[in-house]
Amino acid sequence: MGRRRSDTERQVPAPAGPAPSAAANAGEAGGVEGAKAAAALPDCWAALRALTPARLALGRAGASLPTGEVLRFGWDHAQARDAVQRPLDIETLQRDITALGLATLQVASRAPDRVTYLMRPDLGRRLDEKYASGLESLGRGWDMALVVADGLSSFAVQRYAAAVLEQIVRSVPKEWRLAPVIIATQARVALGDDIGERLSAALVAVLIGERPGLSSPDSLGIYLTWQPRIGRSDAERNCISNIRPEGLSYGQAAYRLGWLCREASQRKLSGVGLKDRSDLVEAVLPRFDPKLSLRW
Repeated sequence: MGRRRSDTERQVPAPAGPAPSAAANAGEAGGVEGAKAAAALPDCWAALRALTPARLALGRAGASLPTGEVLRFGWDHAQARDAVQRPLDIETLQRDITALGLATLQVASRAPDRVTYLMRPDLGRRLDEKYASGLESLGRGWDMALVVADGLSSFAVQRYAAAVLEQIVRSVPKEWRLAPVIIATQARVALGDDIGERLSAALVAVLIGERPGLSSPDSLGIYLTWQPRIGRSDAERNCISNIRPEGLSYGQAAYRLGWLCREASQRKLSGVGLKDRSDLVEAVLPRFDPKLSLRW
């Protein structure tokens, strides 16, 4: 039998090379402490992020974005695509508008489907002639025509159009003759000019789904045009945009539209020649209550 090895003999010798200096040891300790201190620092962007849905200081994982941010971006992008592609539920929208005591009429543009609508904006600006007789049956000489158009976000129209219409009806003068609400599909803003001209309306207001963004797939806009007719340019319209719970409220949008309608009727114009100064009135008068009617 061989002899038993002592504890001293079983010890593994230290690797060759110079021993770490005191400075190196201090640096290593300092690095660890610095990392702990950096991890303990408060998020200086948190307060700013609370004020906006914009993507700020997303951080990084190595050279890439954190997985959570990548997933959130994919979700928002999917919502924006769905807002454009999903068809408007016309039956539900008609029911919601009829519940307000308003008559409706459905029309469509000359774009036969969504793909054509996206590829040919010009077809979305003109009325399909098969709906012309229906419009003519409504009569002519209306003070105002209201058009609800799917535009580029059916989400916005489906969710908010009826509620906004309710506020608008309260904001216009009782003596005004309002045409039945026209529900238009595959529609661009300028389709309101074609409809308004056929109805011989003094004003047309087009409630339309706006182009979706990554933070706002459901934004509703209103475009007001005096003496609508085919060939009007965007410079001849007034726009009220970002109508949604996170943006401009229904009551505020109706108030601005009412103010613009009054000014357009008095000055016989709309667009760049008509500046929206409704906010100046708000600065003088008490805060606008959306439950109250605006009369003139």
